Amino acid sequence: MNLRDLRYLVALADHKHFGRAAEASFVSQPTLSTQIRKLEDELGVPLVERAPRRVMLTPVGREIAERARRVLAEVGQMTELARRSQDPEAGTVRLGLFPTLAPYLLPHVLPPIRARFPRLELLLVEEKTDQILARLRDGRLDAGLLALPLHDDQLHAEPLFEEPFVLAVPGSHPFARREKPLDLRDLDDQHLLLLEEGHCLRDQALDVCRAAGASERDGFRATSLETLRQMVAAGVGITLLPALAVQPPVPPSPDVRLLPFRGKAPSREIAMVWRRSSAMGGFLMQLAQEFRALPRELLRPMPILPVASAPKKRTAKRR
Repeated sequence: MNLRDLRYLVALADHKHFGRAAEASFVSQPTLSTQIRKLEDELGVPLVERAPRRVMLTPVGREIAERARRVLAEVGQMTELARRSQDPEAGTVRLGLFPTLAPYLLPHVLPPIRARFPRLELLLVEEKTDQILARLRDGRLDAGLLALPLHDDQLHAEPLFEEPFVLAVPGSHPFARREKPLDLRDLDDQHLLLLEEGHCLRDQALDVCRAAGASERDGFRATSLETLRQMVAAGVGITLLPALAVQPPVPPSPDVRLLPFRGKAPSREIAMVWRRSSAMGGFLMQLAQEFRALPRELLRPMPILPVASAPKKRTAKRR
């Protein structure tokens, strides 16, 4: 048994197809298939169920593949530990971010990170929270930016910043004429547009709804934050948006009014998370400091702009 064969097995577990697994492993399909057969002969158990149109791992094959994944992750950690002992600020970091944060945070933090760590290769993976956690645990990611709380004793969470929410309403909504910040109780009996299942922002918005006496609007669930924004602009309803999602370089929408909350606004806390056993912990702490240095003005409640008054009609002068 060698690491190469374990990599082939993990690739097959990921792709469930000999051809795609071989392509991902940069070998021919016969080579990968032969090595999997040899691994089965060595272990004395079938690892793969081979059918004409599909490939599935046997129950013991799945368990061995997961153990192989952990072994490969530990080997990678040893290699990374040795390399970083020679040059701590170089190398590769695989960082996961969830979709309602990544496109709005990265324009503000990537330039200073590149300046601080010019030799660092930062590989960014955008996934939902449950996928980021799964990839962290099995070693496919080095760290992730996630919303707290998390409940996993094997992961270290380094808090970075608190991001407030604002309420987005169409111009036709009664709230659009407000000139003062909202109180959370103002959402009582309101029906909010929310994201589909799997987005952590959905869970955070539901928490706000429960605290305010609001509820989800039936019959609609968006697949992205931009879809939510467009639905508000079209006058379909109202929603909560994170502060970074309404800051430049995101262009403002003339059909959407953004209202902050008075006092302690509803918010989410963002943290950088990594395995406690990670050999990169010291460097990841330095990287977390760069994310923590996000300009605070991006997270402050935005002022309410005055509502534009309709232009006065001109009357024709009598001659």
